[in-house]
Amino acid sequence: MGTSNRISINPAICHGKPIIRGMRWPVEVILDLLSAGMSPKEIVNDHPELELEDITASLNYAKKAVSGEILQFAN
Repeated sequence: MGTSNRISINPAICHGKPIIRGMRWPVEVILDLLSAGMSPKEIVNDHPELELEDITASLNYAKKAVSGEILQFAN
């Protein structure tokens, strides 16, 4: 699954922020955990509802967002 299959925006969830697989896991929270020094494996171990691919998708989303790429989302 690529970024577009794992990251979605739903105005009814987390105020329309990009989220992981329709769950109440905003991409920004994943990025905050990574920037705080947690490894992807630590995040998944602490939060088993997440998958390593979710972490990768979050990083890919961030990369695309700062590069100005047009992003497509699953609904």
